[in-house]
Amino acid sequence: MFTPQKVIFPGIIIGSVILILTARLLTATQIASAATPEASTPVSPVQVDETQSAVTCTHSFPEKIAPWCELIENAAQTHGISPYLIAAVMLQESGGQSEVISASGAVGLMQVMPSDGLAAGFMCASGPCFASRPTTQQLLDPAFNVDFGTRMLAGLIQKYGSEREALKAYGPYDVGYYYADKVLTIRQSIEANYQ
Repeated sequence: MFTPQKVIFPGIIIGSVILILTARLLTATQIASAATPEASTPVSPVQVDETQSAVTCTHSFPEKIAPWCELIENAAQTHGISPYLIAAVMLQESGGQSEVISASGAVGLMQVMPSDGLAAGFMCASGPCFASRPTTQQLLDPAFNVDFGTRMLAGLIQKYGSEREALKAYGPYDVGYYYADKVLTIRQSIEANYQ
C-alpha cells in the first residue's frame, strides 16, 4: 500500500525538475529569438512629448532599427564609418533589441562582450579576454552600446584596412568570413532599399 509520503515526495521532485527544465528552455528560447532579426521591434529610444518635434534622421533604415537612427548617425559621424555598416551590424547582431544578451554573454544593440558576466570567464594568454571592456550595465545603455561598438568597429577597420577584415575580427572568431560576408550583404540590401 502507498502512503501519502511515498507518493507526494517523488511527485514534488518530478514537478520541480519539470519546472526547472521548462524555465531553462524558455530562457534559452527567449535569448535565441531575441538575437535573430525576426524578433520584435523595440520601443523607440527617443522620448518625444507634445512640446518636441520628432527626431528626423538623414538616412532611412529597416523598421527594426529605425528607432535607433539618431544613435547610428551620431556614431557614424563621430567615428567616420558608414551608417549603413553600423545598421547592418546592429540588424545582424540584435535585430534592434537593446536589451538582448546572447548565450555567450554579448550585450545590447551591437552585441559587445562585457568585462563581467559570462564574458569574464573567457581567458586569453594574458588573462581575461575582455577585462578592459565596459560592464554589462554600461552596455545596456543604447547610446553607450552603439558608440562603443562603432568605435571598436572603426578601430578594426583602421587596423585591418578593410571592412570585410574588420567584420571578420568583430564577429564570432570561428566562422571565417561567413559573418563578415553576411553583414556586408545586409549592408548592401539596406543601401539599395532605404536610401
